[in-house]
Amino acid sequence: MNIAGEISSSVIKAVKELYGADITENMVQLQKTKREFEGSLTLVVFPFLKISRQKPEATAEAIGNWLVENCEHVERFNVVKGFLNLVLAQQSWIKLLNAISADEHYGERKAGADAPLVMIEYSSPNTNKPLHLGHVRNNLLGWSLAQIMEANGNRVVKTNIVNDRGIHICKSMLAWLKWGNGETPETSGKKGDHLIGDYYVAFDKHYREEVKELEAKFKAEGMTDEEAEKKAKDEAPLIKEAHDMLVKWEANDPEVRALWEKMNSWVYAGFDETYKALGVGFDKIYYESQTYLKGKAKVEEGLEKGLFFRKDDNSVWADLSDEGLDQKLLLRSDGTSVYMTQDIGTAEMRFNDYPIDKMIYVVGNEQNYHFQVLSILLDRLGFKWGKELVHFSYGMVELPNGKMKSREGTVVDADDLIAAMIDDARRTSEELGKFADMSDEERAEVSRMVGMGALKYFILKVDARKNMLFNPEESIDFNGNTGPFIQYTYARIRSILRKAEAQGIAMPEAFSGNVNLSVKETELIQKMNEYEAAVRQAGIDYSPSGIANYCYELTKEFNQFYHDFSILGADTDDEKALRLLIAKNVAKTLKNGMRLLGIEMPERM
Repeated sequence: MNIAGEISSSVIKAVKELYGADITENMVQLQKTKREFEGSLTLVVFPFLKISRQKPEATAEAIGNWLVENCEHVERFNVVKGFLNLVLAQQSWIKLLNAISADEHYGERKAGADAPLVMIEYSSPNTNKPLHLGHVRNNLLGWSLAQIMEANGNRVVKTNIVNDRGIHICKSMLAWLKWGNGETPETSGKKGDHLIGDYYVAFDKHYREEVKELEAKFKAEGMTDEEAEKKAKDEAPLIKEAHDMLVKWEANDPEVRALWEKMNSWVYAGFDETYKALGVGFDKIYYESQTYLKGKAKVEEGLEKGLFFRKDDNSVWADLSDEGLDQKLLLRSDGTSVYMTQDIGTAEMRFNDYPIDKMIYVVGNEQNYHFQVLSILLDRLGFKWGKELVHFSYGMVELPNGKMKSREGTVVDADDLIAAMIDDARRTSEELGKFADMSDEERAEVSRMVGMGALKYFILKVDARKNMLFNPEESIDFNGNTGPFIQYTYARIRSILRKAEAQGIAMPEAFSGNVNLSVKETELIQKMNEYEAAVRQAGIDYSPSGIANYCYELTKEFNQFYHDFSILGADTDDEKALRLLIAKNVAKTLKNGMRLLGIEMPERM
């Protein structure tokens, strides 16, 4: 049921009948009535003044009177200059509430077999270190965006591209060979990604020591500081060994490849644990070790077609000067690929695997130029979605003190962050007495839900394009614009519904009684109805923050209502039934909205 749509249609008929003119739907501007005026919806009449040839007030009066006579939804109206404030009929609100109640996913669209296919890439980790705070924001944004696109009627494929090749991978492998003594995740008690990350750090430590010694030697031989530093970095034995290992890897040396596969398998097992804790996943995972050769072939194909050009040193470039950009390297003079080449290869593989209509890359804003160029190149190479690819660009996220517990001392480890959030949720819940009558198992589960809900909501409520400061203490607050506040309101409603059931009060699927709705009740029904618009807009803007802010606004509306009105202590059975139905659907809407953010809702808190 779409009250606004039906009123819009009536306004079009009113203008036709009153003034003999046909108007389009986009001329009908309906908006929510400001709180200081009576009404629920306001019609802006200024677009009709050339047609009516009357003053704004007279035009509004005429249309208002016509709507009262001819539109069942409009009970009365008031005019403020060029704004027609409409008071809706009680029965319209009841019909709307019943329509919301009848649909378990009211406001969301289900994808049909021929719905657009949207592919969303997120996470994109390296296999030489564990996931960190930046990956947390990336994964949460990517997962939420996928849920939002699905709720807008799209088919969605969630993908990940893993950077599993290159010199950084060889550094970890070489360090493990030199200093690992056969250590494994099982023998060390460490997650595989942390174990490999430790060896990456170990390589860097020893490499820096070698560079320092060589620098001193070269300076003693008369080199400048700059010359000594450059030569030391190039000639340090460790980096030469790592490069030799990379050459062997690219030549498919069986021993190097076997070690690479073993160590990567440890990392993937570690990643999977972190992904599970974050509540995210993928439909398809691609690996750069499989895509970079495809990219080289695609570039060679573009070269043959005259899309790219080769320089005297044998390197291959794209000339983007006609797009207002510069020249872009695609293959080095030795024939090796760059990141752009790998992204082209990945796009080729994906296009062969899926009939993609839209491609969304969830990648930090430091890569804005990269994706501007990639879009142009993919379009030139014939990918139908190339020109319209979406770079979902997001800002950095930091902690107030720069870091939480961090193994490497420079980045915030994702696993440490998750564990700390759950611990904070448990401690805060205990201090507030929210664990009364709960088993240890239930306390652990609620702590997990609240801790992860706090983390996800705090990150997702911020406009993704902005840099943000994640404050763990603020995020766990059970009041204000936080995940726990919304979760607690949901749990409170579920508690009310359980009490009603225990008292033998039947929960109606639809309301058929007779009551005079209060303003607070109509506002709650109207707010629930706005969920559809919030989902649509979030899909248009690629904005999880829009959903987060909607859930917060609905939660505030309900808590104001709950403060002013008793539900189980209502004066009449009809009032009780109506308020229970409203509460039940507020809980449903909150659960659906928070699901789009990847947030679980506890039944008890």
